[in-house]
Amino acid sequence: MADRRPCRREMLDRINRISFALDDTKLFLDTHPCHKEAMEYFDTLKQERVRLLTEYARCYGPITLDTADSCVEQWNWIQEPWPWQEGGC
Repeated sequence: MADRRPCRREMLDRINRISFALDDTKLFLDTHPCHKEAMEYFDTLKQERVRLLTEYARCYGPITLDTADSCVEQWNWIQEPWPWQEGGC
């Protein structure tokens, strides 16, 4: 049976890009707390990050504590390949 999971590296890249944008927006909001468009953008990014983290956790296991209990029947992350042991997707 073919593995239908999305590419791990691509998923991590998407999570990293969203996380960077979220942090950058958060910094902007530190100096512009009443900026309505920035707050809406922040909320959109936050929801997308949670969605991506949940999807990643379902496919490969949790990478944050927030998704550790929602997707894994057992704690088996130690049995997964380490980043330097993987050869692509």
